[in-house]
Amino acid sequence: MTPTYSATGSRRRVFVPVPTGPVPPAPQPPDPPIYRELMRTWADRGRTLPGRHDPEWARLAEPPRGLGDVVATGDFSVTGTFSVPRDPRGDGR
Repeated sequence: MTPTYSATGSRRRVFVPVPTGPVPPAPQPPDPPIYRELMRTWADRGRTLPGRHDPEWARLAEPPRGLGDVVATGDFSVTGTFSVPRDPRGDGR
């Protein structure tokens, strides 16, 4: 059997340590009091809070309902303009 390495080259050993397991996340320092007060004020006024679920954004970002699988037809050219496909019947409708 032929060796898979060059007979003239030197061989190096590479040490790869065995993973010990998942690394726990670093503890987060508590928010400063001024930030906690700002978050409390925003929450009292019904504002969206950073890092919190926003039901209105989730509703606006979801795909439209009841339209089925609507696919836009046409061709986007390299310039980014949209061209309407020609009617295959050729009657200009």
